[in-house]
Amino acid sequence: MGKLIDEFRNGWQGTAPPSLGLSISFAVLCLLAATLVRWGLAHVRPDVYFTPYFPAVFFAAAFGGFRIGIVTALVGGVLGVVVNFGDAFADRARFALLALYWAVCALTIWGVEHYRTMLAEQRRIAKRLIEEEEYRKLLVDELQHRLKNKLSTVHAVLHQVLHDQPQVWARVDPRLRSLAATDDLISRIDKAGCDIRDLLISELGPYGHVRFTLNGERLFLPPRLAVTLSLMFHELATNAGKYGAFSAPRGLLQVSWTVSDDRLTITWDETEGPSVDKVSEPGFGTKLLKSALSAFDGRTEISYLKTGLHCIMQCRIPRGE
Repeated sequence: MGKLIDEFRNGWQGTAPPSLGLSISFAVLCLLAATLVRWGLAHVRPDVYFTPYFPAVFFAAAFGGFRIGIVTALVGGVLGVVVNFGDAFADRARFALLALYWAVCALTIWGVEHYRTMLAEQRRIAKRLIEEEEYRKLLVDELQHRLKNKLSTVHAVLHQVLHDQPQVWARVDPRLRSLAATDDLISRIDKAGCDIRDLLISELGPYGHVRFTLNGERLFLPPRLAVTLSLMFHELATNAGKYGAFSAPRGLLQVSWTVSDDRLTITWDETEGPSVDKVSEPGFGTKLLKSALSAFDGRTEISYLKTGLHCIMQCRIPRGE
C-alpha cells in the first residue's frame, strides 16, 4: 500500500511516470466519478452531457500523461453520447457539443502537458544548480585550504629569513596572524564575508571585553572590505596596546559605525590613555591606515587629541561581491 501511495504521489507531482495499470485505473475512476455526477445533474438538467467529464480529463492527464488524457477524453465523449439518463436521444446538437467538448479537452490536455514539461525543466535546472553549487563549494573549500597552507608556508619562510632581525619580524608576524584570523572568520561563514562586530571582537578581544564598547547595527562586510578593515583594526589595536588607551589601566575604547546609502563611516575613539605630546614620523602602520581604503573610494582621518587617538574611516561598501 505504501509503495502504491508513493507511486501515486510521484505520478501526480510529475517526478516519475506512474505504471500503465495505475494510470488506467485512475482514469477509469475519474470517468466513473464524472458519470455519477452526470447522473446526479440529470435530475436537474437532463441536457448536461459532457461537462462533468472535463475534470476527469484534466485529472487523468495531470496524473497519467497526455496519452491517458486523450483516451479519457475519447471515452468521456462516447459516454456522453451513448449513455442517457433521460428520454433524450443523440441528435445533431449533441454531436456539435461533442466536437466542442473534444476541442476544449485538446486544449486542456495540451495545457497540462505543457505545464508538466515546464515543471520537469525546472526540476532539471534546479538539480543542475544544486550540483554546480556543491561543486563550487568543494572548489572554494579546496582553495581556502590551499591558501591557508600557503599563508602558513609564507609565515614559516619569513620567520626563517628574519630570524636574525627580530624588530622586522615583530612588525610582520602580527600582521600575518591578523590576516589568518580574518580568513578563518570569513571561512566559517561560507566565504561570504563577516559581520563588522565579529571582526572587531576578534581583533579587540585579547585586550579584554571590558576595555571597549561597540555601537552600531549589524553590518555584513564583503570579503575584500573585511580583510582590509581587519588590517586597519589590527594596526589601531596594536598602537592602542603600545601607546594608547590599552596601555593605560583606565584606558577605554569606543568604536561606532553608521551606514548612509552605500557609505560606511567608522569612528575609533580612545579615552583615558596617555597624552600624545609628540607625533613621530609616519611608519608603515600609519601609511597603511591612510591608504588602505582608497580602493573603496574611502579615506582615513587620524587626530591625536588630549583624550586619546581619534580616527574616522569612511569608505564605500562594495555590492555584488
